[in-house]
Amino acid sequence: MDSWFGISSEEYFVPFSTSHIIVLTVAVLGIILLLLFRERLRKESRSFQIMRWIFFSVLVLCETSYQYWAFSNGIWSFSRHVPLHLCGIASLIAMIGLLTLRKIWVQISFFIGIVPSFLALVTPDMPYDYHHYRFWVFFILHMTIPWASLFAALSKPDIISLRSVFKVFGLLVAYAVVIGFAVNPLTGSNYLYLSGLPTADTLLRFFGDGVWYYLNLGITALVIFLLQFFLWKQFIIKKQKRLP
Repeated sequence: MDSWFGISSEEYFVPFSTSHIIVLTVAVLGIILLLLFRERLRKESRSFQIMRWIFFSVLVLCETSYQYWAFSNGIWSFSRHVPLHLCGIASLIAMIGLLTLRKIWVQISFFIGIVPSFLALVTPDMPYDYHHYRFWVFFILHMTIPWASLFAALSKPDIISLRSVFKVFGLLVAYAVVIGFAVNPLTGSNYLYLSGLPTADTLLRFFGDGVWYYLNLGITALVIFLLQFFLWKQFIIKKQKRLP
């Protein structure tokens, strides 16, 4: 039990190993199934409510168990374990979106919860393989965030608009400013990786240095948001309008 739930493991994560490929496959299949059965989920209120609370419960369980793991192993710190990274905030907002189904929370969750979580699945900043608790909580959480974000948006597809792209982008920039100029300097943390690159080999290594790093982050986020919107408009909203 100590090795499974402790802070060390003899089995290290290997990118694109069998366990990694299986997780990525499950994550993609989940998205495909949500898209295929979106009409049934929207029309059958009982199925919708079951899925809604399953996603909510999984997100809560992952986050609370992770905090317990850090506390119980005596390694918890504000600078490392508060859910202030983009995926951490996406998880919290996805919970709120599922709980309330209010437009603003669903919009934010849609734009910050799908692509960043999938990128984290592809290049995880996490050293443990499937023999360790952290492997399971990391991948289950980062699979559930995009599933929950997409699920909530599919329940109200018309609220994803071009205006929402710039609204969520503005909120994200404001959040990044607070993290970059207040939270990180005051706590010695590296939330949003605004103070430095992650230890794992991620796509952030191609974003340059200094001011260019921040500009490229912002431009990439906006481009991804716009791409998400246009794909959504083309394949979800237009198709929905053609249905009787």
